[in-house]
Order: sequence, then C-alpha cells, then structure tokens
Amino acid sequence: MDVARMAIARAALDELRPGEVVNLGVGIPTLVADLITAEHRITLHSENGMLGVGPEPETGGAMDYPINASKVPVTAMPGASYFDSATSFALIRGGHIDTAIIGGLQVDEQANLANWAIPGKPLLGVGGAMDLAIGARRLIIAMTHNDRDGSSKLVPDCTLPLTAAGVVDVVITELGVFKFRNGRLTLVKLQPGHSVEEIQQHTEADFDIDL
Repeated sequence: MDVARMAIARAALDELRPGEVVNLGVGIPTLVADLITAEHRITLHSENGMLGVGPEPETGGAMDYPINASKVPVTAMPGASYFDSATSFALIRGGHIDTAIIGGLQVDEQANLANWAIPGKPLLGVGGAMDLAIGARRLIIAMTHNDRDGSSKLVPDCTLPLTAAGVVDVVITELGVFKFRNGRLTLVKLQPGHSVEEIQQHTEADFDIDL
C-alpha cells in the first residue's frame, strides 16, 4: 500500500459531508471509495454511468462486477442504479454532483487547474475532467505535492494547458490540506509527520497559513 496516496485519500474523505453525491476521478481519488462505509451516508457517482458505487470486491474481476471510471471492478451499494453516459454527464453538467475529487498536475494561486495534458507526451483528451471541474458544486484536488522530478505542483501560475479556470476549492497532498479562502491559497491542515517548514520548502506557490 502506498502510504502517501492513502494519506491523501483519508484526508479527502474527511472533507466529505453526509448526504453528498460525490464523483471520484481516476487515480488517487478512487482510493476514497474503499474507505467509505454506509455510516458516511455518501453516494458515489462514476461518470461511466453508475450511482451508488461501492468498494472494490475482495475477489473477482470485470466479468463479475461493474467497473468504475478507472476501469477497476467495484461493488454496488444497496439502491445503486446504472445508466448511459449521456445521462451520467447530464447529472454532472446539471449541477447534481455535490463534490468532485479529481487528480491534478498543477494548481495555481488563482485556483486554476491543469490536469489533462503534458507537452511532448501523448494526449488522451480531457475526458470528463472539464465537465466535473465546472459542473460540480465543490472541487477537491487530490494529488502528490511534487512531480517525479521534484517540481512543485502548487505553482504561482499554471504552465500546463488548463482544465478549468478559478474552480479549485480544496487541494489535498501527502503534506497538507489547502483551501482557497478570500481568493488566497491557505494551508489549513498538516498531514501527520509533516511541518510548515517542509511544505514551504516544497511549494512554489505563495500561500497563507491558518492551522
């Protein structure tokens, strides 16, 4: 188990509210599904056409279970429903998703998000990320704090192609939790074992501190 990725997923779960309809994007966000229980009273939506997504099954594969947007087999919660992609995106674009948790390549000081294209690498298309970024009532970005080369993913200005502008509400990394408050990126929580000084050292973006 990747400790850093699970720390991000647990912090993302802490941000969710009972009764919400939540969409989990590919990658780290899908880990949240395995942490949700019936007591959380959270309904998970998958953009490929499922409402009421449950955790990954202990045994069996895609021939035995439905899959989520990451092509991972999942179980269905009681009362789950299935529908076509057009209906699924109508839910997203119609403002019926309370919170979306998706990954990120860059988030900047203006709450802009870039998460779909890296120059020089094959492009798979923006997928549903743009719809979720604009359509969800609240947008949480779950991502590692730094890229593989050590560069900060929290930057003064995005240099990668934008997914959407001014849409990010919360950013969760393995180092801490940030929220945009009064137009300012603000560190509101430290992940266990990490410090403000460490975060400052690994972050290019300017941010306030309100712990």
